[in-house]
Amino acid sequence: MKISVKVDYACRVLAHMARLHGTGELAQIDQLAKIESVPANFLAQILGELRNGGLVTSKRGIQGGYALARAPDQISLYDIVKIIDGEFLELSGNHAGRSGRRLQQIWTEIRSLLDDKARSYTLDAFIMKDSTEMYHI
Repeated sequence: MKISVKVDYACRVLAHMARLHGTGELAQIDQLAKIESVPANFLAQILGELRNGGLVTSKRGIQGGYALARAPDQISLYDIVKIIDGEFLELSGNHAGRSGRRLQQIWTEIRSLLDDKARSYTLDAFIMKDSTEMYHI
């Protein structure tokens, strides 16, 4: 299992939008790209997928931008991954052979555990609450 760059970028920009949630301020692509170090052209594609998946809303025009469609505690890591990449762990359709059925059961159990854990993390957990959580090099 490998977390895609696209999922990582989506999580980062959604975390920033979670910080803005409730302020009435919309996030613009250029601002998101700069703050979260995401290429703007790739970000536009990601935001389109998040909008189509119902996680963000958009407003056109000079005063436009993007905002969360739901409260940060209502959007989970599972929701993000599912929209951007599909399943956390995709299983093959081949369960033949003497051990195939048992391995399928094990992989299914692992996928269930991953899904449950991903559902337990919501955007509000992505946000650093205060400066004591900052990492210094």
